[in-house]
Amino acid sequence: MAPLDPHSFTDSTHPLTTHIFLSLYFDFPSATIHGAALFTLSSPPSGPLSLDTRSLSIHQILSPSTLSPLPFSLSPSPDPIKGTHLSLSFPNDNTLSSFLITFSTSPSSSALQWLSPPQTFNKKHPFVYTQCQSIHARSTFPCQDTPAARIRYSALLNVPRELSAVMSARHVDRRLPVSGEGYSNLLPNGFNCLWCSETRVVEEFDMNQPIPPYLFAFAVGELGFREVGPRTRVYSEAAEGVLEAAAKEFAGTEEMIRQGERLFGDYEWERFDLLVLPPSFPYGGMENPRMVFLTPTVIKGDASGAQVVAHELAHSWTGNLITNKNNEHFWLNEGFTTYAERRIVEAVQGEDRAVLNIGIGWRGLNEEMERFKDNLEFTKLKTNQEGVDPDTVYSEVPYEKGFQFLWRIERQIGRPAFDEFTKKYIATFKFKSIDTETFLDFLKANVPGIEKEIDLVLWTEGTGIPPDACEPISNLYTKIVSLANEFQLGRMPREEEVADWQGQEWELYLENLPKVVEASQVSALDARYRLSESKDYEVKVAFLQLAILSKCRNFYGEVEKTLKEVGRMKYLRPLYTALVQGIGIEEEKILAKRVFAEARDCYHPIAQGVVESIFAKHL
Repeated sequence: MAPLDPHSFTDSTHPLTTHIFLSLYFDFPSATIHGAALFTLSSPPSGPLSLDTRSLSIHQILSPSTLSPLPFSLSPSPDPIKGTHLSLSFPNDNTLSSFLITFSTSPSSSALQWLSPPQTFNKKHPFVYTQCQSIHARSTFPCQDTPAARIRYSALLNVPRELSAVMSARHVDRRLPVSGEGYSNLLPNGFNCLWCSETRVVEEFDMNQPIPPYLFAFAVGELGFREVGPRTRVYSEAAEGVLEAAAKEFAGTEEMIRQGERLFGDYEWERFDLLVLPPSFPYGGMENPRMVFLTPTVIKGDASGAQVVAHELAHSWTGNLITNKNNEHFWLNEGFTTYAERRIVEAVQGEDRAVLNIGIGWRGLNEEMERFKDNLEFTKLKTNQEGVDPDTVYSEVPYEKGFQFLWRIERQIGRPAFDEFTKKYIATFKFKSIDTETFLDFLKANVPGIEKEIDLVLWTEGTGIPPDACEPISNLYTKIVSLANEFQLGRMPREEEVADWQGQEWELYLENLPKVVEASQVSALDARYRLSESKDYEVKVAFLQLAILSKCRNFYGEVEKTLKEVGRMKYLRPLYTALVQGIGIEEEKILAKRVFAEARDCYHPIAQGVVESIFAKHL
């Protein structure tokens, strides 16, 4: 076996999937999906074929033309990271390049979160959505779950007629089900007979551009939308106030798309729609093509949440068009996208906003160095992830160190030259999955002598922060950092000094305070500026983390409330870590365990796993 990816059973000598046609029946009472998937390969296999699965029941594997069974086997016990290995056997005549699998998901699928009506905004109807990055598509359907295997897909989603569906694909139609369509007559457990029930509707989708499996996405629920631009709708649960707030926050999206096109070339995906998910969504945003998923915590009321949209938009070029070959090269997705995001923010919101964004990232990068001080492998850009769960080592390093590397190249050759390089890079590798070596070879070929000016090996394979990384400089940034330094001397900022501050200024200020201060200082800061009550979760969580580490226990009620109302890992990770890390904090550890026991079912499975890994390390 010649592995293609440390997180996949896919064999590099096997043909890759080029297209999947999915028919999916959503059974909300059992929190399962029953599916039929028709796979088309690039060529007929000359031997067995390996697929990734996790928590799936495989019912049949058939030849699509004759419906005769194909032999298959499943590994006897699942790998804790990769899941269960599905091996298919093909006829010896090398004529079969397609096959059909019928399967069912499990309620424990790591990609899917099923929300009961009480967990939704309107509390009337259930809701389900996917989060397939990094290696969770395999828990929704069997596949070669590696970014190296780019697939086109089409899908029929059979859902209750009072609900609607969106996907990372072009919406073709919403219509009545048709008997036997998409091999639905082969669905297991009697669901073939329910396909055409009068209570059901089919939503049909098509993705005709090749994407990595982690960008496969859908959401099903009571959805509404607002038009905010010629290429953009904002979707969310059809709840009063949510859609209006989201439409207002993201009203400037079309201008960001135009700036992105100016910088990086044509927008290739036709639509750039946004879906605001329930608060349990574990990330700030997910760059699913045509349908970006967003946490409601980015709706801040001052349009600053649009910076998350700028990041997901930037992925339309770097990440979605050009993709890392596997997660060991994740910086190619996220470092480039963070650079592109800041260029878009600078063009739309001004240089000061972009510099604040860089400054917050610089603080975050330095904190990650502390987090990984005992495991320096994950301070590198190009990492070795054999036997490592990518969710547990997810960090800001690929984002911020990757950004710093590209910013260093820009400073070396000048922005106009780097802009030309970036456009050529995107045009050369679009719809391909590449690794760090491919990028470096392209860089050296197009910027002759760059390896003599910048230590490319140190940047990509070295640990820590290289000496030629750079903290940003601006009058506003310097003023905020200076005010944070003065807090150590007992001086709080005066109201006139912070009168025009938005969330980012406060976030940068809090990130630059000492990790631990006197509890009385924490209370005094909140008494003046009410940071514990901020509507901006970046500010609120940074303040609450300071309160926990300073043992200012009168804010623990707000900590508990926050951990129970959001599921974004960016907030869960620092708050739970602060509660359980260290000695002499039994009260905090008891609080953490109780809150997690009570809130666990409201978190996405990925977030549950991250909190459990924090507890395993510190409890």
